[in-house]
Amino acid sequence: MGWMIRAEKGWCKGEDMTTNTHTCRHFIVTGRVQGVWYRVSTQDQAQSLGLRGQVRNCPDGCVEVIACGEPEALNALEAWLWDGPADARVRSVDANPADDPGRRDFVIA
Repeated sequence: MGWMIRAEKGWCKGEDMTTNTHTCRHFIVTGRVQGVWYRVSTQDQAQSLGLRGQVRNCPDGCVEVIACGEPEALNALEAWLWDGPADARVRSVDANPADDPGRRDFVIA
């Protein structure tokens, strides 16, 4: 029990799902985060941490990030989101659990 084959979710044949520690988080980043290379920098950071998901600008001026991977990598991304690229001025980073968007890599949406 606990064994599954789900290639579309990145699970490998024979992987014991009871030991899968991947999780997803939804982040909303506010402040001066548009027009400062925030999305591209977030994509670079997420990829360097081995995360998958997406980042996008929102009409209200915030940036939305959905990232999936190991909890330690998600914690590192969250810490980085508070700094962002050099010209960003982050006011807040809200983090909540998220559903898996089904991305195989990390993209700018």
